[in-house]
Amino acid sequence: MAKAKSKAGYMISAIAEQYGIHPQTLRLYEREGLLKPSRSEGNTRLYTPDDLERLEVILHLIRDLGVNLAGVEIILNMRAKMSEMQAQIQEFVATLNRELVSRSARPALADERNSLIPVVNVRVPAPSVRRKT
Repeated sequence: MAKAKSKAGYMISAIAEQYGIHPQTLRLYEREGLLKPSRSEGNTRLYTPDDLERLEVILHLIRDLGVNLAGVEIILNMRAKMSEMQAQIQEFVATLNRELVSRSARPALADERNSLIPVVNVRVPAPSVRRKT
C-alpha cells in the first residue's frame, strides 16, 4: 500500500513569528474562512506553502491596501472565480484549436473557406411558369 503524499507543514507559532502577527490573528483568519490550514493527527494546525501564499495576499490587502476582513473575503472569492473562468476560457480555446485542426485536415469547398458557420448548398427548384389558357 502506497503512502499518500503530504506537503510540508509549518506550525502556527513559526508562521506567526515569521510574519510578525499574533497566533490569535491566524486563528481569526481561520474562523473567518480566509485560511484553511490542514491538521495533524494531534489536531495541530499545519500551514502549507499554499496557505502561506494565501496569507501573504491577505496581509498585503490588510496592511498595504487597508481592506477589512469582509473585503478580503470578497476579493479572495473573486480571485478564485476568475481563476475558474480563465481555466474555462483556456479549455474553450483548446477546443476551438482542435476543431480548426480537424477542419484543416479535410479539403474545404470554396464557399466554406471564409465562412464562420458551415455553408450548405441547397438547390432550389426553379418556379414553374403557368400559362394562361
